[in-house]
Amino acid sequence: MSKSTGATGLRWLWLALVILVVDLGTKQWVMTHFQLGESLPLIPFFSFTYAHNYGAAFSFLADKGGWQRWFFALIAFAVIISLLVIMYRTRASQKAANIAYALIIGGAIGNLSDRLIHGYVIDFMDFFIGNWHYPTFNLADCAIVIGAFLVVVESFFSSPDKKTASGE
Repeated sequence: MSKSTGATGLRWLWLALVILVVDLGTKQWVMTHFQLGESLPLIPFFSFTYAHNYGAAFSFLADKGGWQRWFFALIAFAVIISLLVIMYRTRASQKAANIAYALIIGGAIGNLSDRLIHGYVIDFMDFFIGNWHYPTFNLADCAIVIGAFLVVVESFFSSPDKKTASGE
């Protein structure tokens, strides 16, 4: 017996699309208006700084010769497919979980598209204190982190009845 897509968590995929459009739009703006490495201070602890990330979070494995591009693309693809299946199995009324999954999917597709098109992820958000800089990141990364945080928080507040009803 098939479910109506509107009754499943897939109903929330519009949010992933919004994240994707805003992420790719901001990256395009940065590539158009900045030279690689160029920085524009906005407030005393935050700048737009155009950077390429060949690795994963915090440039993990960035200097490993190129194989990591395909490895991280494969991981992103697996995560996206897995979350789509989970969203299909989750009721649309489970807003927190579906919002979290949609945020992660949107961010993962944004960074995946960078990897496939450019061979690296475009980063530009630079928080710092004095000479110490947090690793540069982008809006897709923000969506992934917020989504992951929501998954953890939601797991603490999810009742056993909800988990059983959604097939978890």
